[in-house]
Amino acid sequence: MSEELLINVAPMETRVALVENGVLQEVYLERSARRGIVGNIYKGKVVRVLPGMQAAFVDIGLERAGFIHASDIAPLDEHGMESREGEVADIRALVREGQSLVVQVVKDPISSKGARLTTHLSVSARYLVYMPQTRHIGISNRIEDEAERERLRALVDLAASKLAEEGHSGDGGFILRTVAEGVSEEELLRDIPFLYKLWKELEQRIKVEKEPAIIYEDLPLFMRALRDLARPHTEKIRIDSREAHARAAKFTSKYAPEIAPRIEHYPGERPLFDLYGVEEEIRKALQNKVTLKSGGYLIVEQTEAMSTIDVNTGAFVGHRTLEETIFKTNLEAATAIARQLRLRNLGGIIIIDFIDMQDPEHQRQVLRTLEKALERDHAKSSITGVSELGLVEMTRKRTRESLGQMLCEPCSVCSGRGTLKTAETVCYEIFREIIREARAYDSDKIMVLASQVVIDLLLDEESANVADLEEFIGRPIQFQVEPIYNQEQYDIVLV
Repeated sequence: MSEELLINVAPMETRVALVENGVLQEVYLERSARRGIVGNIYKGKVVRVLPGMQAAFVDIGLERAGFIHASDIAPLDEHGMESREGEVADIRALVREGQSLVVQVVKDPISSKGARLTTHLSVSARYLVYMPQTRHIGISNRIEDEAERERLRALVDLAASKLAEEGHSGDGGFILRTVAEGVSEEELLRDIPFLYKLWKELEQRIKVEKEPAIIYEDLPLFMRALRDLARPHTEKIRIDSREAHARAAKFTSKYAPEIAPRIEHYPGERPLFDLYGVEEEIRKALQNKVTLKSGGYLIVEQTEAMSTIDVNTGAFVGHRTLEETIFKTNLEAATAIARQLRLRNLGGIIIIDFIDMQDPEHQRQVLRTLEKALERDHAKSSITGVSELGLVEMTRKRTRESLGQMLCEPCSVCSGRGTLKTAETVCYEIFREIIREARAYDSDKIMVLASQVVIDLLLDEESANVADLEEFIGRPIQFQVEPIYNQEQYDIVLV
């Protein structure tokens, strides 16, 4: 498996592309005016408590207040450690309006929703995530080898003990990240004192800052990509900015020396994303139809509540039986769906309508193919299996906006519906509005302002109805084209 990271840095935005075997798999985007805030720590103020929802809103200095659920608030004991036992306490026992609260963002603001917050604070380094308010030691689920998990847990205990003996102690626990697999004690020792020092600095800021205030801001996107996305098998990391390349080289030499030799500056005239076909793949990912090599296709629809994916055979007719044709289409679709989920960053509830398969073994193989393809996904997902209606139901963790939400906005003409009223429908709406106006007000004549296509229809196919309407209301009707009106817009003016 060949894997490359492409980093495109410009003054107004940074983009990161993860390419596997020459095919784009994931895209990350950060604009200077709208940078993601997941991982940021804020000192905020509780502005509203909602007992019925067991939640509260916290002002952290953003446009919309953040949202925190009672399950994400952990009371602290006299030592500053989380002390939760039994069921989640009533939100009114945990926070009150006007209270100062230190929180961390776990989900960016999405659509009309504010950021999702937690009081379970953590700060990250290359191999470890430090949790200053708990003594738990956890290990990424992606590290499956039990012997390796035990080795890493023992290494962290040993490293923390050594640092305590040297006077570099700190309370708290750790989570070993996926990239920690196979690392030495020396490499872990490099992370722990850095995290201890960082947290002590943040504690001082928490004491002196007035809410709302930002206490800790995560690294910029291209640095996070080096920290989170670069893996042992990543062959090359190409950066098209000389300044960003210098910062990346400095960062990796200090925190991730094993990937430093793989970082290179791309000085070419042709844009980096064009060279790898990334721009074209992004353009395709904004469409709802995805063609498969066999001739079949997917229809991907994203809504507020869920995303749906429909599989169709299209032009693929197969070579043997209908069941074999369906099976091959579904197998190809399963791999393509996993890629589309990563590329479009679709999250929440996802419903997949594979073509109906009669053979249970075919169903099992298609599900296994989908699970296997999702193993390389950075976002956690869960597949429930095939429902009674033949649908595959799954969830995928959503921490940021999808690609479509980041790059697009609802259509100003259809308001996001995806359809327009026909010109004929608009004509009949105009007729009804004219009758209302004529009954309510006196005037010499009536002027209709509408788009070109609607006026053409009124003067042509609907001209007989217009004549009947003029006779019915007893006054003439005139028409005027408004070039800036869309097909659904019109105005009735009494003259």
